[in-house]
Amino acid sequence: MAQAKATNARGIARILIADDDPIVRDILRNVLSARTEFSVVGEAKNGDESVRLVRELKPDLLLLDLLMPNLPGLDALKEMTTTDSLVRTIVLTASITKQQVLQALQLGARGVVRKDALNELVAAIRAVLDGQYWLDGKIVPNVVQLLNELAASSRTEAPRNDFGLTPRELEIVALVTEGCGNREIATRLTISEETVKRHLTHIFDKVGMSTRLELALFALDHNLARRA
Repeated sequence: MAQAKATNARGIARILIADDDPIVRDILRNVLSARTEFSVVGEAKNGDESVRLVRELKPDLLLLDLLMPNLPGLDALKEMTTTDSLVRTIVLTASITKQQVLQALQLGARGVVRKDALNELVAAIRAVLDGQYWLDGKIVPNVVQLLNELAASSRTEAPRNDFGLTPRELEIVALVTEGCGNREIATRLTISEETVKRHLTHIFDKVGMSTRLELALFALDHNLARRA
């Protein structure tokens, strides 16, 4: 099902800018103000202020610097998830690790734009407002594909901690990360759906997760996304 666009009745997206660098804020404001589809409704210069303004202004989209004083970007994002805020967030950063990308996604971010690639910003904003994701300079239509993109980058990384998971459970974790449902997992592993469900219950208990998305993000963060 397509997701509704995050804009007001006039089709104008209300955007909050959060960055401690006034030069960056000026650049972002100028880029956005040049387009009638966007309206900059506020600017924050630190993490605490960004949280407060999100609650007060209820913007459609937040451009959030990863590194800010008082409350770093990921901590600010975490605090926002404890409220009823529905703001869609794009993280802005000079550099970012895969682990930080995963943390941002776990906290509800919809995209990551590097500050040396601000020419991508408008396309990223449009994609996120349209219910999609933005990563590495391109649109990613949904969470499943996003996880696949991240999984592909994790398969050659360092040895993993298996968290007590059996080889069969690791196979199931890898398939969950690929976006497979219980029926497809059962078919691919030649087992019953009930067996898949039983394995998933054990997996959730072992890693302390409760949803498939949490499990997939956890698997990517801990290099469990490749087959055993």
